Amino acid sequence: MGGWGLVRSNAAFRTLLCARTVSFTGEAVALVALMLFVADSTGRAIAVSLLLLVGDFVPALVGPLTGAIGDRYDLRRVMICCELVQGALLLLIALSLPPLPLLLALAAARATAGQVFLPASRSAVPALVHRGDLAPANSAIGFGTNGAEAIGPLLAAALFPIAGIQGVLVAAALSFLASAAVLAALRPLPPVPRDGAARSASLLADAREGIGYIRSAAPVRIIALGFCAVVAFNGIDDVALLLLATDTFGAGDSAVGLLLGAVGLGLVAGYALLARFGTHGSTVVLLVAGFTVSSAGNMLTGIAWAVAAACVLQAVRGIGIAAMDVAVNTLLQRLVPARLLGRVFGNVYAAVGAAAGLSYIGGGLLLDATGPRTALVVAGAGGLAATAAVALLLPRALRRSEAAPDEPPDER
Repeated sequence: MGGWGLVRSNAAFRTLLCARTVSFTGEAVALVALMLFVADSTGRAIAVSLLLLVGDFVPALVGPLTGAIGDRYDLRRVMICCELVQGALLLLIALSLPPLPLLLALAAARATAGQVFLPASRSAVPALVHRGDLAPANSAIGFGTNGAEAIGPLLAAALFPIAGIQGVLVAAALSFLASAAVLAALRPLPPVPRDGAARSASLLADAREGIGYIRSAAPVRIIALGFCAVVAFNGIDDVALLLLATDTFGAGDSAVGLLLGAVGLGLVAGYALLARFGTHGSTVVLLVAGFTVSSAGNMLTGIAWAVAAACVLQAVRGIGIAAMDVAVNTLLQRLVPARLLGRVFGNVYAAVGAAAGLSYIGGGLLLDATGPRTALVVAGAGGLAATAAVALLLPRALRRSEAAPDEPPDER
């Protein structure tokens, strides 16, 4: 069944998809409003950078703990609590418009609640759809969330003249509360029953167990390391593309916008295609194809002869990123025991966030030393090298795992 078929026929999955889409819309709207408020109130670019930093890296630091929460408690209750916390914190920001230090603390707390929500919502998918429908389900969710992230800034732009920054922040907060109300319609999603020793374990012990599982499970370790490596090499794309358009091609602001937006269009198209037609072949093939296309897209963009060609390549690259995301989520949902799934998602995506941060630093140095063309070629080549390693190692690890499974995936 395709993703859209699941949306029509599976009420529980439709509820989760709707809640995640509403939540991501609110997050996108809130980010625009907060960035503008910080820029207007401080007049300093570094303040906006700090806002983005606390939103990305503070949650990544506590990724092992945030994933463990979903494995200990009812997933529906965890997701609802996270949405209520995010909505309340945004309302507090909207009503007080606090000074920068307090605003950064509140933004970090909201982002951390969002970090708890994400692994819990990803862990809920296998509990709501059949194993064979995981890939189209993840495709439909990717389409909804990425579409929401694209629409969010447009909604914010439409609301600013009417409601101002405070009104936009209140609207974003209400979207989180609406998501919580939608999630209340889900059936309970209790954690996998534990034995006595596991029940008495602390949250830190649970987090350590999640990290230990990734280290010991070869297929999961290869997927996680490959994902991080591809992101670490290719994370410089936004800055490199801006410099490519302005410095190399001498294009104007409109061309920059088209080039940066091409990836987003490709992402939405990729998720829509995967949701419509499914992934009838191997998910491992889909993963390798996604890694390949996303990396080769940057490498070929580095030698593109015009902005139009670069836009096409980046749009195709967006399709590859969608395939990569769907494949990673689907493989983890199939391979990892349900009692550990939240911790694995929390750890993997926290590591990916850290890899993106390293890419910003290393990529910036590379851009200053060489230029956008060379940086994009190097980034793409590095991503392809990581892809080749995954293509070589992952099938072997999966065969060994199937021959002697340590712990079969269980069901919630």
